[in-house]
Amino acid sequence: MSARYKQQATLASHYHVKNKLIAGYDLWLMGISLLILGIGLIMVASASISISAKEFNDPLHYFWRQGFSAAIGLCLALVILKIPMRFWEAISAPLLMTAIFLLILILIPGIGKEVNGSMRWVQLGPFALQASEPVKLCVIAYLAGYMVRHGETVQTEFSGFIKPIGVLTFISGLLLLEPDFGASVVLFATALGMLFMGGVPLTRFFAWVSVAISALITLAILSPYRMQRLMSFVDPWKDPYDSGFQLTQALIAFGRGDWFGVGLGSSVQKLFYLPEAHTDFVFSVLAEELGLLGSITMILLYSFIIWRAFVIGHIAERVEKYFAAYFAYGIGLIIGIQAYINIGVNMGVLPTKGLTLPMMSYGGNSLIIFCMLLGILLRIEYENRQDTRNIISNVVPTYA
Repeated sequence: MSARYKQQATLASHYHVKNKLIAGYDLWLMGISLLILGIGLIMVASASISISAKEFNDPLHYFWRQGFSAAIGLCLALVILKIPMRFWEAISAPLLMTAIFLLILILIPGIGKEVNGSMRWVQLGPFALQASEPVKLCVIAYLAGYMVRHGETVQTEFSGFIKPIGVLTFISGLLLLEPDFGASVVLFATALGMLFMGGVPLTRFFAWVSVAISALITLAILSPYRMQRLMSFVDPWKDPYDSGFQLTQALIAFGRGDWFGVGLGSSVQKLFYLPEAHTDFVFSVLAEELGLLGSITMILLYSFIIWRAFVIGHIAERVEKYFAAYFAYGIGLIIGIQAYINIGVNMGVLPTKGLTLPMMSYGGNSLIIFCMLLGILLRIEYENRQDTRNIISNVVPTYA
């Protein structure tokens, strides 16, 4: 048997057990994703019940809105499951133009909607579109397409690497004008990770990682409010009633949670002590109510999705579906980076940033986009199965 056929037969065994194919979609990935989504809905309901009752006279106001967004996201994911990956590859460049258009649109006075000092939303009737969320999907699709079209150049020439970095720098600049420092960090880190997976030489990769980190630190230092956040992160107890208030309240929530938590719905910190309890700091409420055991369980659930995304990407790469492979890597990277930054912020190991916890924090735009990304990941896995079926039919019978 040739080396190529040996490799194909080994790959085929991933889906082949006693000459029988496993049909359908990745039930483990689907199940874990739905589990995180379900836990997120429960925690949004629990964390927002007091503020919902006070502001809207409806204890479940935020829960109903999040549930509606979840329904939209799941419907879109079901539609995406039927869309071939070649469609996303064909529109990858137009998606980049769409992302840039959205980011410019919200900066136009009278169109962009300002909330808490940031111009991040476009009002569409009763709904508000947060431009940075669909931009994540658009950028991942663009980079995956770029690395397929210029794969050899990316790996061998400096120009092949610097062009997408230039595009990401421009997009990050637009995000910083909103300002949305957290989204720019996540997008830039995801892009560098995808380029690394695409075969960029280590020396070039680490050189640009150093440049990116230096630039982000400089931006943080030069901005007064970011500098204040950085100082409160270093020692939140120095000013626990002002700049360090949010972080100290989050740490109190972790302390109260102990090993097994105070019980679902029994959090004290969500009762107007912890700001943004149902959005950026929902993980702190989870830690208080479900304890260390619940926190570790959530981290493991996210780790499974990230691991599965990389496995799916690796298999797609081995069957020479490079666009799908890079897209899967990008999905795993953006979920992992954003989830662990949010968790790190909640635990006080990273400076405070306005980033949601994927599929858990309140925020309809974020929830819908991550549902769509997971739908794409399931589609990539499904197409991997179809290609593996062809490999099995061509390779396994011959050498049985």
